[in-house]
Amino acid sequence: MLDVFSAAGDLKKIPRMGWLLRGVSNPESVADHSYRVVLITLILADELREKGIQIDVERALKIAILHDLGESRITDIPLSAQRYLDKKKAEKKAMVELLLGLGKRGLDYYKLFEEYEEESSLEGRLVKFADKLEMVLQAYEYEKAGYKNLEEFWSVVDYLKRSEFYEYFKPFFDEFEKIKKG
Repeated sequence: MLDVFSAAGDLKKIPRMGWLLRGVSNPESVADHSYRVVLITLILADELREKGIQIDVERALKIAILHDLGESRITDIPLSAQRYLDKKKAEKKAMVELLLGLGKRGLDYYKLFEEYEEESSLEGRLVKFADKLEMVLQAYEYEKAGYKNLEEFWSVVDYLKRSEFYEYFKPFFDEFEKIKKG
């Protein structure tokens, strides 16, 4: 357990590299990002459940908590670098090594991580949606703070609009676009 707890602590020291490469002088850490992904997942999952969607909120939260843990070993690899290596393979290997010491529970956690990576469950897809939504919100906040050249991060909005969840949260997106336009 100590190895996993220490790895989670390391995420507080790892900057989100995409922001750093775009000139954000003191970008959020992976842990900062992960925390807001967990919060977004909680709120969206509860909202979906209130709308009659059968979703396991606890499962979604577990996936959200675990989704970036592998980055404690491989760091946050920006999209520009991912062209040259297999980030998914490296992250899976890191997760196996990290979770190995937890026995059966570690295997269960790894399967949850795979649901996120493969978007193979409703909960895994929701966390991927929350992950992308968090990135767009962060881009907006950095732009408000005066940072430029963050257009590439806005391309994820297309992913969000194609998602099965978009229609449920369309009013949020409409409001967000109104605020963004000023």
